[in-house]
Amino acid sequence: MSSTQTSCFNPLSPPTELLPWLNAEGSLTAILEDRAGQPLRVKRSFEGYRRLSLVQKKQLGLQGRMLGRPMLAWVREVELYGCDEAPWVQAQSIFPLTSLQGSARRLQQLKSTPIGYVLFKRRRTLPNQRFISHTAEGWQRQTRYDWYGRTLMISETFLPAFLSSDL
Repeated sequence: MSSTQTSCFNPLSPPTELLPWLNAEGSLTAILEDRAGQPLRVKRSFEGYRRLSLVQKKQLGLQGRMLGRPMLAWVREVELYGCDEAPWVQAQSIFPLTSLQGSARRLQQLKSTPIGYVLFKRRRTLPNQRFISHTAEGWQRQTRYDWYGRTLMISETFLPAFLSSDL
């Protein structure tokens, strides 16, 4: 990615105005709420157990024989709304069952609470590894977090309404 991008859209590079959002550290919830000037509205589209795909296992950092073994995770899919009628972000959180031990079980009880409220309650940033890609829905950041020794994956796709919002 170059800081000298032209105004022409290059499908291999995110738009310049989206780069700070894709690369933001810490709670995306907090910076989206700052932009919206109000708390985010969370609309859940799915929450429950799912078997992980091979791609998801690799994204979570699993290797070797673990890749061939069936693995369940708690998956939460939501749309995040700022101050518009259209959603700004589609998000998917993947919590492998092995990561949902002890106090981490509360991640299964988020309901309409933004995950950033829980993950970044005590720390402004968390150890992570990030991947940025372009999907059919928009530009996406996938972040594998180490949350107190537990691995989880959060994918956030910035939707067209986010870029077109006049803030």
